[in-house]
Amino acid sequence: MIGYAAFSELSLSNDSDERGHAAHLAALAYLGHDGSADEQAALYAALIGFLDDTSVKVRAALAYGLLHSDRAPRPVMLALLQDSAVISRAVLQYSPVLIDADLMPVVAQGEASALAAISQRARISPRLVSALLARGERGLVLRVLRRPEVAVSASSLESLSHHWADDAEMRGALLDRADLPGTVRLALVRKVAASLSACRMVRGALAPERLERLVRDGSEGALTAIGEAEAPDRRAGFVSLLVAENEIHTRLLLHAVVSGRVVFFGACLAGLAETSEHKVFSLLESGSSAALSALFDRCGMPGACGRLLVRLVMLARSTDLADDVAARHYVVTTLTEELITEYDGEIPEALEEAFCYLNEQNIALARMAARGVMASFARTVESSRRLPLPGPDEQMQLSVA
Repeated sequence: MIGYAAFSELSLSNDSDERGHAAHLAALAYLGHDGSADEQAALYAALIGFLDDTSVKVRAALAYGLLHSDRAPRPVMLALLQDSAVISRAVLQYSPVLIDADLMPVVAQGEASALAAISQRARISPRLVSALLARGERGLVLRVLRRPEVAVSASSLESLSHHWADDAEMRGALLDRADLPGTVRLALVRKVAASLSACRMVRGALAPERLERLVRDGSEGALTAIGEAEAPDRRAGFVSLLVAENEIHTRLLLHAVVSGRVVFFGACLAGLAETSEHKVFSLLESGSSAALSALFDRCGMPGACGRLLVRLVMLARSTDLADDVAARHYVVTTLTEELITEYDGEIPEALEEAFCYLNEQNIALARMAARGVMASFARTVESSRRLPLPGPDEQMQLSVA
């Protein structure tokens, strides 16, 4: 506690540290005041008086005392906003008293440090976000994008993705945002795939065929994941874009089911058949083989491709493909064996690409399903058990290389 007489002496001291202490005390006393109106008026006048102090330390002590309070007097905070850079930046970043009308002129004409301070405010309105992004300064855009709690409009995100598509760091910041529209995310993923394919280090490390396969598989996996994650009100637009660009084909549909993205699978069928998702999901859940064949025929996949997808749906009904790798492996293995049996090993040309995809998935899923199985088995069996190795006469010799 300090009396008003002592406070007055501190305020008039020749020592800037003492005057700064008095300014900070005055700020705290004003914010915590619950006494008479005369007393509050005197404290308010003291705050105004410290604005004219010649020492930046005194004015900074005043600012830091008021900085985080929504009860700070606006005239004082607006005056401090015009003060030295260190004080102004602090007020811009922390003061809840400032509103958009106070900040917009700074965004329009301010320096980079002032814009950076505004971009770090606890709350930034959509209007302020749009104004900050409109400045087009790379560092500032990155700061805003890296704040997931700050809402950015879909149109702004799309515009940024076009403008910064060749900037890897900016692509990463955009892809990290959960509110990025699916169509924009897909375009950026394709840009990433193209950049990886063109990267000299990547091309030198992988054979062309393997690189092409990895990029294709990764792109298809990303596409189905994006489609599955899209909100229902936006998924129709995402699928419509794929239909318009002729991006939905048998291989993609197979991948959607095998990877457990059945919502995206159903949305694609609804888009191709120009019917409701509800009707499609009803057919996928309980429709007969004939009804499913009619659905795929309407989607433009008659004949062998349609029959393949019908079989896949029938197999997938009894398994949990979303989380069970072993179930995926079972479905793919069964489907592959049925195709070989049906066509007596002579796979039709129309199914060759789909059959190659199933082979690739069979290998990948077998590896995933096998991880840890032997280690788990070894922990559960008796220690006396041994591997069933062949006898000496049964051993095979490799020919000399």
